[in-house]
Amino acid sequence: MFAYYFRLGLRNLRRNPALTALMVLTLAVGVAASVSTLTILHVMSGNPMPHKSERLIVPLIDNAALQGYSPGEKPDDDQLSYRDATNLLASKQGIRRTAIMGTGGAIEPDRKDMPSFAATGLAPTRDFFAMFEVPFLYGQPWSEADDRAGADVIVLTRKLAEKLYGDANPVGRRMRYSGFDYLIVGVIDRWNPVPRAHRIIGKGAFDDEDELFLPMASATRHEWMNNGSTTCFDDRGPGYQAFLDSECTWIQFWFELDSAADRSALQDWLNGYAAEQRKLGRLPRNAPNKLYDMMQWLEYQKVVGNDNKLSAWLAFGFLILCLVNTIGLLLAKFSVRAAEVGVRRALGASRREIFHQFLTETAVIGLAGGVLGLLLACGALALISMQSKELSLVARMDWIMLIVTFLMAVAAAMLAGLLPTWRACQVTPALQLKSQ
Repeated sequence: MFAYYFRLGLRNLRRNPALTALMVLTLAVGVAASVSTLTILHVMSGNPMPHKSERLIVPLIDNAALQGYSPGEKPDDDQLSYRDATNLLASKQGIRRTAIMGTGGAIEPDRKDMPSFAATGLAPTRDFFAMFEVPFLYGQPWSEADDRAGADVIVLTRKLAEKLYGDANPVGRRMRYSGFDYLIVGVIDRWNPVPRAHRIIGKGAFDDEDELFLPMASATRHEWMNNGSTTCFDDRGPGYQAFLDSECTWIQFWFELDSAADRSALQDWLNGYAAEQRKLGRLPRNAPNKLYDMMQWLEYQKVVGNDNKLSAWLAFGFLILCLVNTIGLLLAKFSVRAAEVGVRRALGASRREIFHQFLTETAVIGLAGGVLGLLLACGALALISMQSKELSLVARMDWIMLIVTFLMAVAAAMLAGLLPTWRACQVTPALQLKSQ
């Protein structure tokens, strides 16, 4: 019977084309507005590494001065000092550890037809690549010995490698970056997780991919400053070594645990480390030491702000308004078919069969509204993505939202059709036959 009612619903769409088109358009506009907003919110709040995000942990140690501090207030910065980062790297806690700083400089290509140009990237420690499962097209990460020695080795992105060397494998070649010659040891494939949980501070959660990677020890050996957010709490004195020894915070740090259950042990170790540092005259605030897994870190950094959530609620409010209008249009559409319902009831059709027929017809309207709503949502997302590079990363439809669009449209239409369908089932056959 469903197939019959479905075909009947398709034919009834042509019975009053103007009214049907108005219902489909009203539903499509409401669905498009809510889905496009929900899609952006879905991408922004997505989990970049759902299979291990609970095991990726960010530690925070408040090392700022005591002056002006009130117990319980948020730390002045969400990064670590170089001293704390190097101590945590040497701690052997977790199965992997990485410290990350930003880098920026000029690339001097070998090609005579290409002038020098600026490039930005990251200077992490070696575990970064395995921790965040960075895919390699050619070569591999640098070695642990390179990390310890601060060797001048570099990993390029596929985009930068193709810009400099075309389709050739550049591993083993040397390139000049920021005035120094670097040996290319690897080229990563396309990799730009959204949100960029691994380095939010200083670059943002929805920025372009990093162009290159080199050891943090190489960057500090060349006395490079962090390309990103740097906060200093004391008079660090002159010279680069004084900067490294200071309480300036500029390094983002991650632990990878073997299991989420190891988090409490890491917390105990971090508390013990902070207590030892206070004995050395550091960490005067005695603030609680915090651990955040990846999703907690995204929430803490307010990657999805209240404005985004409010926009989603307003979009769903608009969808409800469209549903109210659709209910009115369905009531008008079904009311003129009272005579048809009376005849069918007189011929033996039950109220349940009438209900199924009209509800299937509203589902057909919802399906048509879903197709149109999907097209409108894709158009809206395309317009939004043209506004900036950051929006282009989040304004994109995936399979999950594609399915949600159709389900939302059909469910909304069927919800809107409940009252008109129920009213149609209440038709009294005798009264309708008497009026004919």
